[in-house]
Amino acid sequence: MAEPMKQTVAAILKSIERYNPANLQTLERYVEMQSRENTYDLEANLAVLKLYQFNPEKFNADITCQILLKALTNFPHTDFTLCKCLLLESVVENETISQIKYLADILEQCDFAQFWNRVHQMPELCNRINGFHDSIRKFVCHVVGITFQTIDKNNLANLLGGIDDVTLKHWVKKYGWRDEVNLIFIANQDENIKTKNITEKIEFDHLAPLMALL
Repeated sequence: MAEPMKQTVAAILKSIERYNPANLQTLERYVEMQSRENTYDLEANLAVLKLYQFNPEKFNADITCQILLKALTNFPHTDFTLCKCLLLESVVENETISQIKYLADILEQCDFAQFWNRVHQMPELCNRINGFHDSIRKFVCHVVGITFQTIDKNNLANLLGGIDDVTLKHWVKKYGWRDEVNLIFIANQDENIKTKNITEKIEFDHLAPLMALL
């Protein structure tokens, strides 16, 4: 069923039919399929939000929440900002949508402890998105990988959402990090922080037109 639906949606998005509210039900089912099957289609989700913008009477808060949560799973890309820009002011005031916006804010600030704390307070919402927690953990690992040389093992487990030792070993192995008893060796960051001398060679012929203007 997934492949035929993808083809149907792709055909809708390639034509003027993407603006036809009669296609909303199909696009909404596609959003729900993404949530169930851990797939992602930003273009289709933006098309849904655009149709809600043009047809506010057809707004579906549940589908919108799923779209926003799926956008969170693609951090550090700007998908969430793109989705948020298509929300009507009246929609933004929705309590659940406000909570998801707050999640995005603290995730962008890399306040992972507060992020997981809030996620654990709203399990029914986040658990609807298959693969949500692991997608966020990939972003956490991305940040850890460019920030730390070594990190305390318990600290890393907490940053990843309070995971157990077995799950932690999985993520350490996945990113090629090294377990050193109580510390996890991430990478030697010296090359990233060394100052570099950049020499730029400019030919006189390139400067001649500029000098003629002086």
